[in-house]
Amino acid sequence: MQIDMHYYGTYAMARAAGVSKVAAQNIATAAQFVDDSAKKGESKLFDDGSRFYYQATAHHAEDLKNHEEENQRHVWVPFHFIPGNEGETFAERLVCRKDSQIAKDMINFNLSLSERSYFLELIGITAHVYADTFAHYGFSGISHQLNMITDGTLEFLNLKDTEIKNHIELKAANFLKKYNISFPNIVSAVVERGATLISKGVIGHGAVLTNPDRPYLTWRYVTEHPQQEPVERENLSDFMEGCEKLHGLFRRFLEARPDYAESSGLDFATIADRVQSVLKEQAPREGRIDAWQQAAESGDIFSGAGEKIPEYGGDSWISRRDSMAGDDSKIILDEPVYRFYQAAQVHRAHVLRDLLPKYDLVVA
Repeated sequence: MQIDMHYYGTYAMARAAGVSKVAAQNIATAAQFVDDSAKKGESKLFDDGSRFYYQATAHHAEDLKNHEEENQRHVWVPFHFIPGNEGETFAERLVCRKDSQIAKDMINFNLSLSERSYFLELIGITAHVYADTFAHYGFSGISHQLNMITDGTLEFLNLKDTEIKNHIELKAANFLKKYNISFPNIVSAVVERGATLISKGVIGHGAVLTNPDRPYLTWRYVTEHPQQEPVERENLSDFMEGCEKLHGLFRRFLEARPDYAESSGLDFATIADRVQSVLKEQAPREGRIDAWQQAAESGDIFSGAGEKIPEYGGDSWISRRDSMAGDDSKIILDEPVYRFYQAAQVHRAHVLRDLLPKYDLVVA
């Protein structure tokens, strides 16, 4: 998923569930920041001798660290492709699955930490990982042949006009260019050949480009391994299910911390049609963000009067993180970006060292 869902959609589902504006903004910022915290781990030394060390929770598509096994297992597996534990082999069991039992166990554990100072940020991380199961299912966070598709089988099935189709193909072509892959015919390269070429050296859903992240898209492909299996996916139904599950997550969050409630919220059934209209918007990312904003301002999603979703503040988190050195270290304890890294470390350690081994999955 992209920022339209991880930030704007997450904020909308939190507010719809009854979460206060301030808490919803913090949660949604943390949810999107999982994708934006791609800087390699560094440490900050303070004047009083304290040190703040942080690790990446993502790597950008062109980052060579994506091809390092250690980074795949410490970044992509716990934060973006949490294993579904289905199949016989180790590799099959690492494939992400929608709403898996492992994902549910992750939620239960993270909700149990409701009294921690970083609880809001932890719920944002939880929301990111959980939402991704409704888009990233069928793919794994490690480089493997299971992520490959058969040459020439990637198809778009429901694009309403050529404008959005051209937009997707251009984005895909730019993605290919980052890997120094060029073809005389961009369209056929992307749809017929590019996916297979990329899949030999990329993790996750790289073989199908950004198709899983577009909420409006219906598409299909044929898997290459372990057999030729046709797959047709309707993202709209997957994203609708994801939104409903996120709404339920935030209901449980308020049960654990009722002090973060601003209202009794709305049942998902009462906002489902409006949410669906947002997700159906066939537009580039900016247009999809506008659709969430319009739904919020119309008053159709939140209880009470309509409101504007605050702009994403991840850049200010990065700025604060990178300028911390020299401060009295006690000051950072109240910084959301510091709490984010606290929460990320707890989440990472729990998933890799406790949760996955519970299912006999030794990943790291």
